[in-house]
Amino acid sequence: MYELDEPKYLYLLGIIPVLVALFLFNLWWKKRKQRQFGDPTLVRRLSADSSVFKPALKLTVVSLAIAAVILALVNPKVGTRTETVKRQGVDIVFAIDVSKSMLAEDIAPSRLEKAKQITSQIINSLGADRIGIIGYAGSAYPVLPITTDYSVAKMFLQNMNTDMVSSQGTAIADAIHLASTYYDDPQTSKLLILISDGEDHGEDSEAAAAEAKEKGIKILTIGVGTEKGGPIPLRENGKLQGYKQDNIGETVITKLYPEALKTIAEKTDGGYVYGGTTREVTEYVKKALDNIEKKEFDSKEVALYESQFQWFLGAAFLLLFIDIFLLDRKTAWITKLNLFNEKE
Repeated sequence: MYELDEPKYLYLLGIIPVLVALFLFNLWWKKRKQRQFGDPTLVRRLSADSSVFKPALKLTVVSLAIAAVILALVNPKVGTRTETVKRQGVDIVFAIDVSKSMLAEDIAPSRLEKAKQITSQIINSLGADRIGIIGYAGSAYPVLPITTDYSVAKMFLQNMNTDMVSSQGTAIADAIHLASTYYDDPQTSKLLILISDGEDHGEDSEAAAAEAKEKGIKILTIGVGTEKGGPIPLRENGKLQGYKQDNIGETVITKLYPEALKTIAEKTDGGYVYGGTTREVTEYVKKALDNIEKKEFDSKEVALYESQFQWFLGAAFLLLFIDIFLLDRKTAWITKLNLFNEKE
């Protein structure tokens, strides 16, 4: 078993054919000039020490040295043994509020963007946990099913916006019900992280939280926004057109309702944290995960590889040593071999 750590460097091997081509061109050019200079037989007698073999040998040694350096950069790895790796973790579903109130900018850069930042940082802090994503406003919408591919999860996360769900509101109950369908392994610990401003949360959210507890789901709620609140900006092509108004023309002020979010979390023996500082939220979630029992949900054979670059690097130094200290000078044993036409 083997693998290449940096296969992109293999393209550098193209240097060697270029060197060979330049060598052959130079050889042809020299012979052409020699023919122009005089009779070939006479030229050979005048340059008795001239040899085609020695330059060819030097080219071969240098080419092998270059190839060895390139292979050292590629760093081939050889599998020495295999071992069974057990994956233990928690099934985590992120339910993110994408209602229009999340466009408010009372928390920078906006409530929705802050929710994305928090979710992304939590994902970065996870280990072997499986994650899923839900978006909700007036209804809940599945964004990403349960997975271990964090890079894909963050890609889907960044594409979330307030146009995903046409109906407005904050249907937390729908989000909880949808999240309960994500957990496909009854033996795995289940965590729902719900990020919202808590506004217009619906009367049945507490009942949905109680049902979630019966299914073994713990809910952590994260509040984004401020209790003072702020207006909801209306933008077109990124340009501010004004702020959302009610039926009588007054600017709508949307606020954070932490009590609603705290109540939902308490129903499942979970917890609430204010999302003002991303680092504090990440640490809070990490501590919460430390207190949740991890379940084994996967195990597989993994090959352990050891780097072999040092052998190629050593070979490169040896070849360069031969080129510099042996091929560039007349040594006794090479003279005896008469490789370079030194004797008649």
